[in-house]
Amino acid sequence: MVNRGFTMAEAARLVQPNLQRSTVSSIIRTFHQENRINRRQPGGGRPRVLTDQQELAVEEMVRARNDIRLSEIKQAIENSNDTFANVPSISLPTMSRLLKKHQVSMKQIYLVPFERNNVRVKQLRSEYIQRVMELDAAVNHHTYIFVDEAGFNLAKTTCRGRNLIGQRATIQVPGQRGGNISMCAAISEDGVVGCTPVLGSYNTEHLIVVFFK
Repeated sequence: MVNRGFTMAEAARLVQPNLQRSTVSSIIRTFHQENRINRRQPGGGRPRVLTDQQELAVEEMVRARNDIRLSEIKQAIENSNDTFANVPSISLPTMSRLLKKHQVSMKQIYLVPFERNNVRVKQLRSEYIQRVMELDAAVNHHTYIFVDEAGFNLAKTTCRGRNLIGQRATIQVPGQRGGNISMCAAISEDGVVGCTPVLGSYNTEHLIVVFFK
């Protein structure tokens, strides 16, 4: 239009037959005001709350402690003076969306004894195996006796059942549950050496009285 003296309608028809005059006017206005004719990059909306490094730091929190709550992550972020110093506050829904983005979901927690694989317990297991191997290699035959305890209750029932759709699965149980019973048994290569039930739980004194006297 500037170089050839076209009107807006003529310039529109020259570029595209169905191009509207208002579109040409908008392009010219943008060129005069912002010195550009290209389309602006999409943007807008709220900026990101956390950077990529901060999101990875949140993921590491969950990896380090699987039972951490969203409220605890939120508090750790808002109280941080280092990694999250630029984040004054963050909402719980934002935390939930962030974890979902990084493939973190709610799962059942499995209990793992933390002492099972420490150095002391591993050394004790190694010493136990060495002792058993020495006894097997000895001239005199040794009989191994294994002692274990299991607790139960006479009123214990199954937790799952079947019935027609729309109807509850029910069973009859006694009004009084009664006390817990512990059964301790000693087993060798020849079978059960002895077993004694007691009301309550076993302790060291009970074991000595039942099996070692």
